Amino acid sequence: MLVVDADSPTPPYEQIRAQIVTSVSNGELAPGTRLPTVRRLAGDLGIAANTVARAYRELERGGVIETRGRHGTYVAADHAAATAAAAEAARQFAARLHDLGVQPAEGLRLAARALDLPT
Repeated sequence: MLVVDADSPTPPYEQIRAQIVTSVSNGELAPGTRLPTVRRLAGDLGIAANTVARAYRELERGGVIETRGRHGTYVAADHAAATAAAAEAARQFAARLHDLGVQPAEGLRLAARALDLPT
């Protein structure tokens, strides 16, 4: 289900993270779905386990997945609520930028910097 493009400028962990977020958002991965172990997914994709572990850490930090100790890693049950809240925050951010007269491109640059994303 996941594919890592070695020629992409996007780091492999980010490719994995983005694909899982998309799969959760569009309902391909339902809440409670168990994900492969870090080692299993790394082996399947032919990448280092640390790369998958980083993607899982980012996903867990974002509330998309949850780790249940020895029981495994699962799609978080409350991801839909987190997505809805994030969409509302984005709407409010856009409205505030408009009120301040800040151009969308500048607002995106500021948001990327706040999120510690490469600009």
